[in-house]
Amino acid sequence: MASTPMPHPAMPVLAERGGTQLRTPKATLLIDTREQNPLDFSRFEGWFAGLERKALTRGDYSIAGLEEICVVERKDLPDLVHSFTADRRAFGKRIKKMSAYPHKLLVITAAMSEVKSRYPFSSFNPNRVMQALIASLAGWGVPFLCTETHELAEEMVASYLYQVHLYNWLEASGYGKHLADGDL
Repeated sequence: MASTPMPHPAMPVLAERGGTQLRTPKATLLIDTREQNPLDFSRFEGWFAGLERKALTRGDYSIAGLEEICVVERKDLPDLVHSFTADRRAFGKRIKKMSAYPHKLLVITAAMSEVKSRYPFSSFNPNRVMQALIASLAGWGVPFLCTETHELAEEMVASYLYQVHLYNWLEASGYGKHLADGDL
């Protein structure tokens, strides 16, 4: 990376209404028990009530109580390439099932330039992987995010899950499913 990222914020978002900060409950972040190289969320312990390892129906990460509406799948580059080659049919089915979730995200722990460059571990064409990612986005509405480091992936996933929980809580509590001026 060309520059050093800023440290993560104390809290991603503080919701306010009428000039008063809302006391939002903290969520429990879920990590799938099958995740082989799980992200480390210890830096974000103030953001969550806790972490729990649990077998998830879909994906690698979610929020307790929101497993049926929120899914995050994480792939490192070799796993992504394998998923779009040798495991293409099964991975396509998983992506298609993810598309039914209101909140879904595919996080790739590699820079976009690495996804688009020749792979030292495979002769597979990077353009095919890139087009499969774009097809997942355009055809199934599954957004993806590339992060240069494992640490940036940790922050992006923690932020995403925190905010999915926050928006869900705001709506369930009668505040509307949106942030107001001054929340960010």
